[in-house]
Amino acid sequence: MKKRETLNPTLVLTKTRERCCSAKRSLCDNRFLFEGTIFPVDVRSDALSFSNASKMCSRRQEEYVWIRIVVLLCLWDCSASHFSYSVSEEVNKGSVVGNIAKDLNIKVQDLYQRDLSIVSSYSKKYFDVNLQTGNLVVHDRIDREELCPHMAKCLLTIQAVLNNPMTAHRIEINVVDVNDNSPAFMENIFFLNISESSLTGERYVLPIAADSDMGSNSVKSYKLSQNEHFSLDVQSGGDHGMSAELVLNTALDREKQSVISLVLTAVDGGKPSRSGSLQIHVNVIDVNDNVPAFSKSLYKVRVKENTAPGTIVLRVNATDLDEGINSRLTYSFIKRGNIDPSNLFELNAETGEITVKRNIDYEESPAYDIRVQAKDRGASPRSTHAKLLIEIIDENDNAPEISVTSLMTPVKEDAEVGAVVAFITVSDKDAGSNGVTKCTIVGSAPFKLKSNYKNDYSLVVDGPLDRENISVYNVTIKATDEGNPPLSSIHVLTVQVADVNDNAPKFTEPVINVYVKENSPVGSIISKIKAVDPDLENNANVYYKLQESSQRNVLTSSLINVNSETGEITSLQSFDYEKLKTFQFKVQATDSGVPPLSSNVTVNVFVLDENDNSPSILAPYSEHGSVNSENIPYSAEAGYFVAKIRAVDPDSGYNALLSYHLSEPKGNNLFRIGTSSGEIRTKRRMSDNDLKSHPLLVLVSDNGEPSLSATVSIEVVVLESTADMQTPFRHVPLKEDSFSDLNLYLLIAIVSVSVIFLLSLISLMAVRCHRTDGSFSRYSAPMITTHPDGSWSYSKATQQYDVCFSSDTLKSDVVVFPAPFPPVDAELISINGTDTFTRTQTLPNSEKVRHFNSIKS
Repeated sequence: MKKRETLNPTLVLTKTRERCCSAKRSLCDNRFLFEGTIFPVDVRSDALSFSNASKMCSRRQEEYVWIRIVVLLCLWDCSASHFSYSVSEEVNKGSVVGNIAKDLNIKVQDLYQRDLSIVSSYSKKYFDVNLQTGNLVVHDRIDREELCPHMAKCLLTIQAVLNNPMTAHRIEINVVDVNDNSPAFMENIFFLNISESSLTGERYVLPIAADSDMGSNSVKSYKLSQNEHFSLDVQSGGDHGMSAELVLNTALDREKQSVISLVLTAVDGGKPSRSGSLQIHVNVIDVNDNVPAFSKSLYKVRVKENTAPGTIVLRVNATDLDEGINSRLTYSFIKRGNIDPSNLFELNAETGEITVKRNIDYEESPAYDIRVQAKDRGASPRSTHAKLLIEIIDENDNAPEISVTSLMTPVKEDAEVGAVVAFITVSDKDAGSNGVTKCTIVGSAPFKLKSNYKNDYSLVVDGPLDRENISVYNVTIKATDEGNPPLSSIHVLTVQVADVNDNAPKFTEPVINVYVKENSPVGSIISKIKAVDPDLENNANVYYKLQESSQRNVLTSSLINVNSETGEITSLQSFDYEKLKTFQFKVQATDSGVPPLSSNVTVNVFVLDENDNSPSILAPYSEHGSVNSENIPYSAEAGYFVAKIRAVDPDSGYNALLSYHLSEPKGNNLFRIGTSSGEIRTKRRMSDNDLKSHPLLVLVSDNGEPSLSATVSIEVVVLESTADMQTPFRHVPLKEDSFSDLNLYLLIAIVSVSVIFLLSLISLMAVRCHRTDGSFSRYSAPMITTHPDGSWSYSKATQQYDVCFSSDTLKSDVVVFPAPFPPVDAELISINGTDTFTRTQTLPNSEKVRHFNSIKS
């Protein structure tokens, strides 16, 4: 180093002031450089920094201390220049990067005098300057991957500082990547299980290799060792790198080869190229011959960067045609290279639902290329994979706001289409397309939104309203903006529907049948009718009114009364079945609406018979107070006809069904009487011990509850000779040998009646066969029914008559029993010569069936 001469302080100060602006403050730390020596600078205390600088310059002469202090005062007014160089990494030490002297336009001879030095903030001194040549040379080994990992461009910043005058120049050195790193896999051996039933064409994701180099020196292709079963499909992901999939070309046979060893080689694009390999062991297994399949081979989704953790991103779905445990799938991420997607996202192994695990930063990565695997749970599990591309975007973050400014409720159910129900305003704090909103109604409702102006809407009636069907509508209004993706909000508007009188009262049945017993007390409630109105309040208040009509010249209002409020029907008189069996009237139900609505119902009243009449004895034994006597010969055989008692009962049905009983005071058991026919006959022949006169008491009883009865007394006189049998009541005509005209007339009459009867019977049978049972109404035509014993019955709409022929007498008597309403069925059956009268009646109150049997003693 050339020795410096001693200078005049005044001259030195002047020159120093000229050079002070060349002093350079370091850009990397709080230091300054003066005459080749680096001094620390504390901007908070300049005096202290100046003092420390003076002490560190002990090798300088003491007379220059004050000059250095003055120079430091000029450090704030400095100038700099900028230069750029390029150098490849891993170059040898001493390699020339560039010539600083030439670029700074400084003579090489002046470099030593101006004390050129290199300053940087790095831990290593990567560059130095050769003062003899002015070249910037490499001082230490440069590793680009260590300095700038995962960066496309690597820049090192240093400063070239000159003294006399002091100047600093910024130098940027671009470190060019060289292919000094080989591709490497995360693991040395990769195990892959493949079923022997796998179909050709199936793909299997292989691990990717990582290369610290960038650009063309990174991994560019993959190669697979030669084999007969597999091929390699290399896919380019653009900026996301390369990936490889193993493709099955031919079917596997575990019995021939259970393990297949392959070598996957990753080759970069350097010159010369470098490579890394991975051992692949394929275990061939069998069973479970269906591979799961994703609904899509590629899932794309966009997620905003401020998505909260736990938010569902999407749900991947795969299906397996197997059954049982072989069809139950487990979802998982496939780790590829040094990127683990499970750090950012969480995958539900059961449902395939992918959610955000932690905050996602768009600046960290604009997209994630993820492989999702679906594996079944069979003994030899099979798997498939799908590609998931998640793009991170900034999205619309303000949802529209819905406000109801006016609500006109309730709305009458007869409101016209277009009637305004509410005014609605939609606003969105976002701007641009994110603030443009669209308002719609979700679901079906008789309303619609009508746009008034921009974001102002009217909710109007768009269809008929019926309060009886729906009284309250929950109208769901949805507002959606035009952001990407759009945000929406929902507001539920409750609309009440007001009632109007649009429904008339309705009876449960169009015709109501009422059954009332005769002799019921006056004022008793015989029935209660009710009409229902689905309207509300006054529109549903129902009042009842009797429609005046005439029944056999008798006004209905004189028979019954209808309570206008309760609908109770009360009797105004006691009914007599023998005079009035049925009558009909109508009741009108009217609501209290404006205008009022009404409806009618027909009421049929059927009077039920009560046993209120005793039997009456017919002639010739009906005269009150007369002595009735009959004569029989002593030679009368058993079964000899003595007399016949006839009686009638004005009641109906069982109340008119009579039975005859004989009471013999002395109990000689000589006579008997037909229970149903009333014929008195002898039980046996006469004996000498029998009395000559037998007083008999005949009791005639009906079958009512309680039973009513009548009695008649007959005295039977036993005569020794038949010539003495003369009675004033019985005249036996003389036997005529010739066929008289009277007999001819009787024969003609019997034949005519028989023919008419047969024709009527045939006609009724034809009609019966032609029509179904359900086609006969309550008031159908009369019907005659024959019975196996030769009896027949005659029935009409509200009355049935049972015709019985007696077989226990020489005579043929016809007995007709009127039946009470409703109709009944009756049969007379002859069993072993005994008359058995059987009647079955179904009462209105569905009482049990009764049977009355009268058997010959």
